[in-house]
Amino acid sequence: MTDAVRVLLPLLLALVALLVLRRRMPVLFWWLVGYPVIALRVLVSYRATMDACGLTVPASAIRRATARMVGREAAPVPPRHSFPLPTGSGLVMRLRMAAGQAPEDFTASADRLRHAWGAHAVHVRPTKPGRLELRLVGWDVLAEVRPARRRLATGPLCLPLALREDGQWHVRDFRTVPHELILGATQSGKSVYLRNLLCGLARQSVVLVGIDCKWGVELAPFAPRLSALADNPDRADELLDALLEEMEARFRLIGLRSGAGPDAVLTSDVWGLSEAVRPVPVVLVVDEVAELFLAANKDDEKRRDAMVTKLIRLAQLGRAAGIYLEVCGQRFGSELGKGATMLRAQLTGRVCHRVNDEASANMALADISPEAALAATSIPAERPGVAVVGDSSGGWSRVRSPHLTLDAAAAVCRDTSALVPELPRLDSFRPVVAMESAALASPAAAAPTTRPVTE
Repeated sequence: MTDAVRVLLPLLLALVALLVLRRRMPVLFWWLVGYPVIALRVLVSYRATMDACGLTVPASAIRRATARMVGREAAPVPPRHSFPLPTGSGLVMRLRMAAGQAPEDFTASADRLRHAWGAHAVHVRPTKPGRLELRLVGWDVLAEVRPARRRLATGPLCLPLALREDGQWHVRDFRTVPHELILGATQSGKSVYLRNLLCGLARQSVVLVGIDCKWGVELAPFAPRLSALADNPDRADELLDALLEEMEARFRLIGLRSGAGPDAVLTSDVWGLSEAVRPVPVVLVVDEVAELFLAANKDDEKRRDAMVTKLIRLAQLGRAAGIYLEVCGQRFGSELGKGATMLRAQLTGRVCHRVNDEASANMALADISPEAALAATSIPAERPGVAVVGDSSGGWSRVRSPHLTLDAAAAVCRDTSALVPELPRLDSFRPVVAMESAALASPAAAAPTTRPVTE
């Protein structure tokens, strides 16, 4: 009995340790146990699994003739594959498709491959004609998301904001996707996604402008880093006028520099200008866009039509001037009023969190992919932060942004308040808190300057 206990006790302790490791440190567990097991399973059962899933092709004539010579029947041929290489959340294997196969065949069999190899998920991505990438995910990576490493940020206006279900990061690149729509019901995690976005931009040389017609309750904590903030429709209308003036001035600068001398470099946007004269990028964040559309009387309707027209102009022309839009809301349909559909059509990027009805998901994603809209309606309420991200290319993926508290986000904006760029046209809209923080950060520079109460 004592010998049996001595043998079983270490095994039991090792099993408990592995279970704790799998729960507390899934990445380490994957590298030690998960990857070797699944990689071996894939290599051993690859041919049989591909044949069972209908992903093989008949053998060539030469193989069939050779098999007949030795009295055998030529077996079906699976796609050629590379060695399964480990990743931080699974493994990746590159396949060379056989003649007559298409990536859609493998996408349709992804769920069967997942069950056959014991993986959490299988994702298929074409890389080039005749080749695709098979990515296996070892566990539910969206269960607990931690912030990405800073090395993932590949350049200015390029931020890793949310982890995708395939283990890679969704990177928000403003130069590739200039404008974005963020939809989500209350308590869906939309605010957490926005906090990650603002904190990432706060560390860069970017002009941050906010419109929050809910008296600034959502964007006021980020005031130390904002160059301008409008907390009611009247101020929002004036702020949009100032942004249009800034956009027109930037277009004049582009035209002037493009035609200045025989050695001038022709360009149609600010990124073609030299760094010495290039204006600082501007990111306009509109929280709860429906507040801009609501009207109680005819005067409000005139102001609403004017603001919507200005937003559409910024969305159509702002990219070339380095002005980008992030529009947030719970619902963005044609019932909001004139110009809503036209404005939504200009917002290339789409992020849809949990919504209250199917129509809201269709407003964000139906014109991208019906499957994406269906996936958005199945987001559980107990997983705030999970969203479906899509773009005009038709690609989409489930993502989840890392949890970031409001206090932590506000602290980042306070620490980066000295990075607020100078933009004279927006001085009258700068939040008072932001000006006080800048004065505390550099009292010597702020002491000789006096500002009137109103301008």
